[in-house]
Amino acid sequence: MNEKGLADSFPPTIVIRHRKENLKKCSLSGLEGRSDFLFFRYPLQKSLFCNNYVLLTLDAEEELSAAEAHYGLLILDATWRYATGMEKALPRDASLKKRRLPQRLMTAYPRRQSDCSDPNSGLASIEAIVCAYAILGRNLDGLLDYYYWKDSFLEKNYSFLMNLSLSKKELLREIGS
Repeated sequence: MNEKGLADSFPPTIVIRHRKENLKKCSLSGLEGRSDFLFFRYPLQKSLFCNNYVLLTLDAEEELSAAEAHYGLLILDATWRYATGMEKALPRDASLKKRRLPQRLMTAYPRRQSDCSDPNSGLASIEAIVCAYAILGRNLDGLLDYYYWKDSFLEKNYSFLMNLSLSKKELLREIGS
């Protein structure tokens, strides 16, 4: 951890994006060129080494915690229906942990699908990443720069994010407001 309490070093966030994901509606657009993200297209052409990674999923028994700051994040970027199949196709690596985010978080993404077990809690990929980064003590700088529903998301989850941040001023600076 650095002097601001942020994790200094961690594996890149791996995003496995379903081939049918609509890139015009994708909440992760704009992050593809960042050095702390690796994007792969599903179905995968080769196996991924997911040692010391945490898979964010709604049905995990345990919540993500700051104790897992040294782990990388694995994100499945797809509709809920496709994400279920993608998860089943992941290598059964014993070190890949499943974790969920706190259930009180709310999405701002206007969802039309009913495949999610809890549509209000089922966050857009970028929303999940922002919350996970906040929990893990990672820098949020620039993550929401291209997210259309940024203001609504921050408003709905303000108290959660504030509890993990040092100050309102710092939170707003980190997310680019």
